[in-house]
Amino acid sequence: MLNIALFGPPGAGKGTQSEFLIKQYNLFYISTGDLLRKEMAAKTKLGLEARDIIAAGGLVSDEIIVQIIEKTITDNAGSGGFLFDGFPRTYIQAYILEGLMLKLNTSLNCLISLTVPEEESVRRLLNRGATSGRSDDNEAVIRNRLREYNQKTLPVLQFYRDKGIYAEVEGTADIATVREQITRIIQDELSKKLFNVVLFGYPGSGRGSQGKALAKKFGLEFVATGPMLDAEVKLGTATGQRIKELYDNGQLVPDEIVVPLIEKKLADSKGVKGYIFKGFPRTLVQSYILDGLLKKHGSGISQVVKIEVPTLELIRRLDARSHTDACMPYDNSTEKIVKRLQEHENKTVPVIEKYNQLHGVTKVDGMGTFEEVFARTSAVIEDSFKNMR
Repeated sequence: MLNIALFGPPGAGKGTQSEFLIKQYNLFYISTGDLLRKEMAAKTKLGLEARDIIAAGGLVSDEIIVQIIEKTITDNAGSGGFLFDGFPRTYIQAYILEGLMLKLNTSLNCLISLTVPEEESVRRLLNRGATSGRSDDNEAVIRNRLREYNQKTLPVLQFYRDKGIYAEVEGTADIATVREQITRIIQDELSKKLFNVVLFGYPGSGRGSQGKALAKKFGLEFVATGPMLDAEVKLGTATGQRIKELYDNGQLVPDEIVVPLIEKKLADSKGVKGYIFKGFPRTLVQSYILDGLLKKHGSGISQVVKIEVPTLELIRRLDARSHTDACMPYDNSTEKIVKRLQEHENKTVPVIEKYNQLHGVTKVDGMGTFEEVFARTSAVIEDSFKNMR
């Protein structure tokens, strides 16, 4: 997910550049003014509160604004990210945005400031006023707006300078040149990010084979708990014996065994573009663990994919697999197969629902040949990878 704050004084050209960024990176545009007007028009609870405050001549509180922004982000989790215009306006709001991003398991990637000298801003806005008919495009109002912008914004810019995610673009250049500079900043930022995919699907949906093929195609590291656990079993360690007992009973391996293995995998992987996770997370607890592990590496989830296969087809596939060398411990009886599918339903489906709210989950039809399913999953990853890069 790409999150950008675009700053600049009135007349800097934020609107023009915002239109380009929204289309280029599939971003959802967040302007506090637009959101407030939308809430008031819809007569929502927050909108009615804001309307009453404005009608009384007051300023809408940060508490109301942050609730509206949080709702907007949650409702549009499937976008490629968010472009903030007009927020944060103050040093306090910068801290509010930090907390909000943290709660939603994401962060602001960069703040881009379009710099324009005051006299140039005044000239541009007066020219606009000559054709727009806007009553606020007169010199006295314009200079007051610029003064207010500078007083409130300078502390915000320093806040993001201190975080190391501040970038400056000379806004007096022509539109194409400004756009090129902004694009370069964003591409540099994206090149630092890992591309992490979580691949979901019931046992028998083909996650393993698809995940391996996708990892190879896109140059990602395949992280599957199964092979890690199997390696422990083959070594015959005490941990491996415990894993085998759990397998034989069709149960999930506990987190205290799985997590250290994944953590070691991430720590040992150097210079990778990202990861494809298969078999983890399987529970809500594990989803929070994965968020923490990725956060530790300065990263997060980029794409969530769910391969969908009808239940009867899953049972047929697992039963067929039980008669091959690829047989898994939970494949060797119908009772164990059904138990494993039920366990997925009870424990993993809530994880998918959580990710759907936070990131959006892309569903892929898992029926057909391997090549047909691979073509569909590849297309999904390709689109997301392009948006990120």
